Amino acid sequence: MALNKEHDLHKRRFGRNLGVGLLLGSFVVLVLALTMVKVTSNGFQFPQTQGTQD
Repeated sequence: MALNKEHDLHKRRFGRNLGVGLLLGSFVVLVLALTMVKVTSNGFQFPQTQGTQD
């Protein structure tokens, strides 16, 4: 049992933090998905660098 009652400000801040966290997480998933689609596509080639020796 808590000694002090939780203030209303903390409840509102938690809701905002949860929203920002969900948006950030969805952005990371979106970037990861786009990267995976680009890398696994048939036409993807790594760029040639000047120092590459075959």
